[in-house]
Amino acid sequence: MTDRTAEDLALANEGYAKALGSRLRAIRMQQHLSLHGVERKSAGKWKAVVVGSYERGDRAVSVQRLAELAEFYGVPVSDLLPPEESAFSGGGGATPLNRIVLNLDRVHALQDGHADILRRFIQSILRQRGDMTARSMPVRYEDLRTLALMYDTSIEALTERLVRWQVLAPESVIVDGEP
Repeated sequence: MTDRTAEDLALANEGYAKALGSRLRAIRMQQHLSLHGVERKSAGKWKAVVVGSYERGDRAVSVQRLAELAEFYGVPVSDLLPPEESAFSGGGGATPLNRIVLNLDRVHALQDGHADILRRFIQSILRQRGDMTARSMPVRYEDLRTLALMYDTSIEALTERLVRWQVLAPESVIVDGEP
């Protein structure tokens, strides 16, 4: 194996670890758990520092531990894995991309008054895409940027709002850093 190939493989592995960590963080946040909340709820089985290091991609998680964590969260292991087509670091120094997929049933059920902007935006995109019966909707980067402008905020703050509102579908991947 050449040095360049080893370096590319290391970058890909790091990107995957960060994408996996983002999925772990998203599932935990959807359950309204802090890292310390995970430790308390698990009676110390899952240490906050360990789960946090998995979420940051700083520490590798074994398949066995991943299965145990999925059981703890009450989700299938596949919900913790990044989608195969996710754009996690492909080398070349590119920043990992976020993959935002909205659960439209949850969006429509939102009670927050600020959600009207999001609902109108979604309806507009669905009309453009010709799919008014969709139950989920991937949000392209340009659409995410436009929506952030509509909310007069950054993409990161908008993403945090979407997580707080619990409107992300399981296939969403949130990676720290700007896409």
